[in-house]
Amino acid sequence: MELRDVIKGRRSIRRFLSKPVPEEIIREIISDALWSPSWGNTQPWELTVIAGDAMKRFMVKNREAVMAGMQPKPDVPIPDTWPDAHTLRYKDIGRKVLESLAIAREDAQARMDYYGRMYACFEAPALVMLAVDKALSLEYAMLDIGIFVQSFCLLAFDRGLGTTILA
Repeated sequence: MELRDVIKGRRSIRRFLSKPVPEEIIREIISDALWSPSWGNTQPWELTVIAGDAMKRFMVKNREAVMAGMQPKPDVPIPDTWPDAHTLRYKDIGRKVLESLAIAREDAQARMDYYGRMYACFEAPALVMLAVDKALSLEYAMLDIGIFVQSFCLLAFDRGLGTTILA
C-alpha cells in the first residue's frame, strides 16, 4: 500500500470487531512506531497495552463510571474554547457521527449510551495507552507523542486494523 493511500484511507473507528488482535501484531506495530521522530531523540512516551480479559474489565469499569455520572479528570485539560473555525469543525464531525448512528440531537439517552460506548473504547479488542513523565516539558512531549500516535495508527491501518484516538 502506498503511504498516500494509508494517510487518506485511515479513519477513526467507532465500532470494532470482537476478534482479538494477536499480541505479536501489536508488538510489531509498536516496534515499528518506535522509529517515530522525537525532539532530541528523547522518545518520551511510556506505553501500556491492555487486551483480553483485562481489556474487558477496563471497558466495563470505565463505562460504569461515566454512566454513573463520574466526570473525567484528564491530566491535560480539554480546552474550554477554540477559535470559531475549529469549533465549527468539531461540531460538524460530532453532528455527522451522531447522524450516521441515527442518534437525534434531542435524544439524551441515546447520546449517553453512545458516550458510554466511547468510554468503553467502542469495544476495541486492545488499548494502547501513552503517558509521559510529568517532569518532562509537556509541550515537547505531547508533540512527540502525537507523532508516535500517528505512526501507530497508520501502521495499524496498513496491517488491516482500525484505530481511534481518544484523549
